[in-house]
Amino acid sequence: MASLVWTMPTSSSAFSLFSRCSPTQRNFVAGRSLAPNAVRCELTEPVNGNPCVPIISEQTLPKFLQSKRLENAIARNGNTRLKIFSGLANSALSQEIAWYMGLDLGKIHIKRFADGEIYVQLQESVRGCDVYLVQPTCPPANENLMELLVMIDACRRASAKNITAVIPYFGYARADRKTQGRESIAAKLVANLITEAGADRVLACDLHSGQSMGYFDIPVDHVYCQPVILDYLASKKICSNDLVVVSPDVGGVARARAFAKKLSDAPLAIVDKRRQVHNVAEVMNLIGDVKGKVAVMVDDMIDTAGTIAKGAALLHEEGAREVYACSTHAVFSPPAIERLSSGLFQEVIITNTIPVLEKNYFPQLTVLSVANLLGETIWRVHDDCSVSSIFQ
Repeated sequence: MASLVWTMPTSSSAFSLFSRCSPTQRNFVAGRSLAPNAVRCELTEPVNGNPCVPIISEQTLPKFLQSKRLENAIARNGNTRLKIFSGLANSALSQEIAWYMGLDLGKIHIKRFADGEIYVQLQESVRGCDVYLVQPTCPPANENLMELLVMIDACRRASAKNITAVIPYFGYARADRKTQGRESIAAKLVANLITEAGADRVLACDLHSGQSMGYFDIPVDHVYCQPVILDYLASKKICSNDLVVVSPDVGGVARARAFAKKLSDAPLAIVDKRRQVHNVAEVMNLIGDVKGKVAVMVDDMIDTAGTIAKGAALLHEEGAREVYACSTHAVFSPPAIERLSSGLFQEVIITNTIPVLEKNYFPQLTVLSVANLLGETIWRVHDDCSVSSIFQ
């Protein structure tokens, strides 16, 4: 397995939106070719289980983003009406977002009382400002969700003009419908809580299902992280004729089909599974041909890794040469690490929407940063520009 090694940029402008590994590779964002001086990835051996986080130079920034940054550089540096605050759930990602945007994180004081109650106080004025609160509702989901709600309430009571909840990972998204009698639809409940707390807009990454956007009575910007993973896969020296994209279940077929279309319209395979109870998957059959091919399994999240691990075992039984796992959200509930590091996968590619603890690192793990993508999306929302054009 090969890992990427990137040099650390020396300024906030050194982040770019997506990785570019060859001048001739397809630009998934703007549909254009890259500049001749684009930087090529350097492939080396694994770094003893430490995941690589791609950080690239300004030279690789797509042209339409370069011009936009130049036009707004002065205005952005002097902008005092946009404030970014971070919760405690993923402060590293918040720092990266602020770095990309050329801003400093807002000062905020968050603490727990002895009985576990959450206290939030803003340490600077937000009156009349557009405020962005970065807080994924990842495990511990209830703690982080409540922290987000209290942060929103603090901003509302401090007379912020607009409050946007930036939720890289939206917890409770799987409870988006009733599959059995007497079940709750927790995704709708959480959406109501965020709205009633005072949020004016939500910015979320790769929701479990698109219907979750309809649960909010406020605007929702849905950020797709696929381009980040696609650009990384483009750096792999894999012949397009050898690729097959695999959906680990029937529910993810639409996601996998969109992914396959961007990978030179690769063929699609589907793992048919039957789930008896939550977090326990039973693989039944494979639809499609994977013999002698490099299989890329695509899902929105990896929780206990039961679904994707059993799917990978089936792919190997059916003759797949290599299996890659690609997922936006790395929940990694036990025993996910044991399953993912068991040798079934050539590489496990995730993003940093959820922080990965160092104890959960393993040699096949690669972590890609979505900070540039979120930072650019925040600027476009603030500037009243199109967000969807990023993903066209």
